[in-house]
Amino acid sequence: MQSTDMPPAAAAPGDDAARNRLVIGLLMISTFAVILNETVMGVALPRLMHDLGITASQGQWLTTAFLLTMAVVIPITGFLIQGQSTRFVFILAMSLFSTGTLLCALAPGLGMLILGRIVQASGTAIMMPLLMTTVMTLVPPESRGKTMGNISIVISVAPAIGPTISGLVLEVLSWRWLFIVMLPVGLAALSLGAAKMVNVTTPRKVRLDLLSVPMAALGFGGLVYGLSAIGEGHGKGGPLPLWLPLAGAAVVLALFVARQLILARQDRALLDLRTFRVKVFTVAVIMMGLAMMALFGMIILLPIYMQTVMGLSTLHAGLLLLPGGLLMGVMSPLVGRLFDRFGARKLVIPGAIAVSIGLWLMTLLGTSSSMWMVLAAHVIFSFGLAFLFTPLFTSGLGSLPKDLYSHGSATLGTIQQVAGAAGIALFVSVMSIRIGQSMAEGAPLTEATADGLHLALTYGAVISLLMIVAGFFVRRPPAQPPV
Repeated sequence: MQSTDMPPAAAAPGDDAARNRLVIGLLMISTFAVILNETVMGVALPRLMHDLGITASQGQWLTTAFLLTMAVVIPITGFLIQGQSTRFVFILAMSLFSTGTLLCALAPGLGMLILGRIVQASGTAIMMPLLMTTVMTLVPPESRGKTMGNISIVISVAPAIGPTISGLVLEVLSWRWLFIVMLPVGLAALSLGAAKMVNVTTPRKVRLDLLSVPMAALGFGGLVYGLSAIGEGHGKGGPLPLWLPLAGAAVVLALFVARQLILARQDRALLDLRTFRVKVFTVAVIMMGLAMMALFGMIILLPIYMQTVMGLSTLHAGLLLLPGGLLMGVMSPLVGRLFDRFGARKLVIPGAIAVSIGLWLMTLLGTSSSMWMVLAAHVIFSFGLAFLFTPLFTSGLGSLPKDLYSHGSATLGTIQQVAGAAGIALFVSVMSIRIGQSMAEGAPLTEATADGLHLALTYGAVISLLMIVAGFFVRRPPAQPPV
């Protein structure tokens, strides 16, 4: 269905600049609010288990369903952004997010709570590609680093401070307030966008390949489900072997890729994979995937360590993660300006090294480690991530031709969610298996948890070495014609 919103009339250059700042600002604030919800449920799980009378495996679906929906919806956003106006897509995204938040706040039980999370995630999945595509369309190449630096605050800080905000709310209020306090933010963004958002792109007629949609859902959704099931089952199979959903997803994804390559020749691909023909983009996607694995794995593991081994409260554990999240926010605009001046490689290599150092320091955490050691390791880790996100997004998307911006944004978003699920699955599975082995050998829970954390983070630290190697292949995107 084609949107009836008309493209904006011609305006003076000054009016265009003011319009662009308004559009990007609205998108950034709204995207920060929706992405924040990705990580708020982890800290809240013990409270939900008590209040709703559910098990941990049931409660984990509140995060798994969110990631699953994101992975399914994001590939469709490339088609949606091309075929509809900026205003229409924004209102759709924020309406879905606000509706999902209301459902969560009113949920009488787990079923409706999961449904609300799915609706929330549908809106969240649209916002990130919309923001990235709009920025790449409106901002000239010489200024993209600064703008993308500001966007990196949204990408990195929102999930990083989610546990802190969750801990603060749960210290004095019930879990419903995690959604009640977010609902006015979503409604305010929706109202402001309906009043102020203007169309900055001209929609074109595109045909939706109906077969590609269920293939994307089964392929990406099955992959996220399989990876999450490994973490949920602690590496042990249930009625079905753990490899079955992953193998099925791999087959469907292979068919999906083949179909997209065929449809790309007719300019009908749901997710145009010609983006991977651009080497700069491919390297950026690989590094971004590794960075998201490390980020989401760390967000899950450190709170477990701080609460189980160190005996910290939910609030104190969340506050201990706050300095690293704030550091990423402070550093991101500076990194954007450095990118405009020096390019990507001189930033991502030191950034990858800092991430690796932070992870190796975390492998030294034990039963007697101090809070200062945890804080130092997390701050170094966060400092490194701040030097990765902006250069990778800017160089990766900036290397693509204009007609592939929306597909490149959707591809990056999909990789983020799948890699985040992979990081959670890998880290939690390794830690849980090791905890079981240690406790079987007679170790108490605190020592077993510290042992499991050490092994899981060792895996993460080894993976981070691959990020350093990939950093040497990052290039500044080639000059693009003005848009």
